[in-house]
Amino acid sequence: MKRSPLLVIFVTVFIDLVGFGIVIPVLPFYVEGTQFDASPRVVGLLFASYSIMQLIFTPILGRLSDRYGRRPVLFFSLLGTSLGFFILGFAHTLWMLFLGRIIDGITGGNISTAQAYIADVTTEENRARGMGLIGAAFGLGFIFGPAIGGILSRWGAHVPFLFAGALALANAVLLYFVLPETAGPGHAARGRAAAGGRWSQLARALGQTRLAFILAIYFLFVTAFSIMTSSFGLFTLYRFGFDAHDTGWVFAFVGVVGALIQGGLIGRLVKAFGEPPLVIAGALLFALSLALIPLTGPGTGWPALLALGALFALGNGLATPSLTSLASKSAGAGEQGGVLGVTQSVASLARAVGPLVSAALIYSAVAYVGRDGRPHHMSDRSVELTFWAAAAVMFIAFLLAAYFARAHASEYRDAAATA
Repeated sequence: MKRSPLLVIFVTVFIDLVGFGIVIPVLPFYVEGTQFDASPRVVGLLFASYSIMQLIFTPILGRLSDRYGRRPVLFFSLLGTSLGFFILGFAHTLWMLFLGRIIDGITGGNISTAQAYIADVTTEENRARGMGLIGAAFGLGFIFGPAIGGILSRWGAHVPFLFAGALALANAVLLYFVLPETAGPGHAARGRAAAGGRWSQLARALGQTRLAFILAIYFLFVTAFSIMTSSFGLFTLYRFGFDAHDTGWVFAFVGVVGALIQGGLIGRLVKAFGEPPLVIAGALLFALSLALIPLTGPGTGWPALLALGALFALGNGLATPSLTSLASKSAGAGEQGGVLGVTQSVASLARAVGPLVSAALIYSAVAYVGRDGRPHHMSDRSVELTFWAAAAVMFIAFLLAAYFARAHASEYRDAAATA
């Protein structure tokens, strides 16, 4: 494994995901609790608008990275992310909020390009460990991003977004000067892209039963994850009376656990057990945590919430890099950007579906007073339905993962025997 380029891409993705981590806990409070005075439904639509744009543009960015290289696509996508955050921070009407999220969504589908970069510089045996770097950067983004967002929100709800915009701009400058290109003129991806037929290539990849199963499981995972993330801030506000600062530290704790799993243990666990068993275990732990979260409250105290957050991070940390690794191994060297772009498009679709489900379920026509002393269009029942729906989605992912592992058991035994 070439460590120097991986270190650079890790830093790049980490800085990018600090900005992403800032948004998750702060945006619900920014939209519902400031001059916008929006409902939980608007919060869900804002999350969904970003993901719908990613759904459309992520495969385009993936194929552009195959044609023109990983470095320029990452650079220009970071510039777009910076612009989107600045618009969000300076917004004074709802349409400006949506504009900022849409611009960020159009240019923010760069994780597939980062994954293709990792695929360029890793062997198949080390692929899961390399993909775990993305997960570790995501986990660290959950540590620093929410904490930074919570702290900066004390100076104004818009301040975290301005900071995220400046951070993305600095990230673009860093990437421009220090990140080497991996998909050069002789790379297999360049040859396939120049030959055309990019959509037929992706259609052939999606026609594989194995990849289709992986994408279905991944879709369910991200749907449940996005239901949780888009509603968690509203849940802690209503049930615990938390503000953006408090919720940010909860996400930071979850990020610590996720980073430890995805950055330090995932490579060893994959070598010991293989990817499919880790996906099964992760899905089961994930579903259990989602089912129990709405049962927490002032009676159980915040330690119970943290314990379930750790369980959630463990399940996600086991399954997500394993699924990405399986998708990557289903593609050839010249298809990495395209197939991983499709993988992220599936994730973007799930991130659009999840917030819409959350917005529909968590909304209550009757406003109830939360622990913060203010009325909210939520109720205990609507909160339970939201998280239990996410748990049901994750349990279906568990069943599909178990079926997939059984159907491909001999294949993975043979791979382990020759490793």
